Amino acid sequence: MPATHNINLCSQGIALKSLFTGYLIVVAIGYMMALVQIQFTHGLADGEFGLSVDDIVYSYYGKRSGSVIEAKLNGSMQLMTSEENRLKVINWVHKGADEKAFYDTGIRQIMDSSCVACHSPASGMSLPDFTKFENVAKRAETDTGASFSSLARISHIHLFGIAFIFMFVGLIFSLAAGVPRYLKAAVVVMPYVFLILDISSWWLTKLNPNFAWLVIIGGGAMALSFGFMWIVSMYEMWIMPRRKSDDRDALLDE
Repeated sequence: MPATHNINLCSQGIALKSLFTGYLIVVAIGYMMALVQIQFTHGLADGEFGLSVDDIVYSYYGKRSGSVIEAKLNGSMQLMTSEENRLKVINWVHKGADEKAFYDTGIRQIMDSSCVACHSPASGMSLPDFTKFENVAKRAETDTGASFSSLARISHIHLFGIAFIFMFVGLIFSLAAGVPRYLKAAVVVMPYVFLILDISSWWLTKLNPNFAWLVIIGGGAMALSFGFMWIVSMYEMWIMPRRKSDDRDALLDE
């Protein structure tokens, strides 16, 4: 009579383990790249390296004592042009962002040399078109943070994309037999709960800067749950079999 083969990570064959491992490694690299991207898009909003509550506030609520251009030039776009050009643009904004001065004082040339490589239709990026003065002038107005239309666009992308990623990470983790069933269920559900909290807090912070803490809490909790599932899954696939066999059925909570 053939031996029974229960469903758990420890007792799977090399092919399935390799499939799961390849996916987990690629997703982990993607997660790290996302953290780097967050640093460059939000982490420099206050002009200092590292993600802070002020960065969250400036990104979603805005820095309402100044303009979008000024906030960007003092933050994430600070290294995109020389100090002299940066101060010249900020000075132009402070003087009222006049259209005649835009051309007469060389601001148009600064935009062409330092900005339009990305801020133009030819770049293929969804960024404001700085080849047109009216788009530059709009960003010279008071910084009110992310627009509601951009929040809606980013929210639906994150909801679909991140939920899809955690679906497969959670499926692999659900085959871990060494985690108590209630803890396993909580860890599997946690990313979805905190994903909703994270994205909801973007909208709340847009309305009130006091909600910025929720963005950090939601993102941090998602990262913790991802790290826990990743480590446990890799351990049960590759380290645990070297120590002992496992005949438990993870799907039946045995």
